[in-house]
Amino acid sequence: MALEIFQFPCLDDNYGYLIHDNLLDQTATIDTPDADAITLALDQKGWQLTHIFNTHHHSDHVDGNLELKDKANCKVVGSKRDQDRIPGIDICISDNEEFLFGEHRIIVQETSGHTIGHIVYHLVDQQIAFVGDTLFSLGCGRIFEGSPDQMWGSLQKIMQWPDDTKLYCSHEYTQSNSVFALSIEPENKQLQERVVEVNHLRAQGLATIPTTVRLEKATNPFLRPDSQEIQQNLKMLGKPSNQIFAKIRELKDSF
Repeated sequence: MALEIFQFPCLDDNYGYLIHDNLLDQTATIDTPDADAITLALDQKGWQLTHIFNTHHHSDHVDGNLELKDKANCKVVGSKRDQDRIPGIDICISDNEEFLFGEHRIIVQETSGHTIGHIVYHLVDQQIAFVGDTLFSLGCGRIFEGSPDQMWGSLQKIMQWPDDTKLYCSHEYTQSNSVFALSIEPENKQLQERVVEVNHLRAQGLATIPTTVRLEKATNPFLRPDSQEIQQNLKMLGKPSNQIFAKIRELKDSF
């Protein structure tokens, strides 16, 4: 039975996600950016919260943990490496560990870079993944705790997933990311088409998320250090991919 996903805006630019397994009547929230918004969404769907799946420890991802846990007596899941920084954590997960949510298999992969111990939740049978702040549509997370090499390695993990995998990230940054993407790869036709689509969606107040692995590999500059155009524009023709990625991240940080 397919998993039901309910997506809704939180805070200024976060997204909240509820996932629901109808067979076993389990419901998880991916992170807890806003306890009130999540509670409202649960009431709207008529679901009872059973799990919190945290991607990392930043406040806009864990601030609602304790309030929601107190209300629902749910279980908090997070990275073993982040266990001292995730409020109310009950279940500590390690890299490449698997568990069942309802009838659905989830593989957790560590994607350090944005933070140390950041994890993503890959629901293999549904071809969907919740990637937190590791990957954004047309962008990637700022590197706060890790290194560029760590972040590049983390993004490569995501790139290895099937192209049709739907990616649910934590923020609506696509439109602003598109301006930077065009600045370093302006002749990318698929990127040009994506920007038109994104501007159309945002003009109507609609979400640009989820995206897909295929779309990001074709348009996201952080996944495209092998692009000849990007290499030429950065004057890094033939340089190693990790060095080109680090330069792209450096440029975006000051863009």
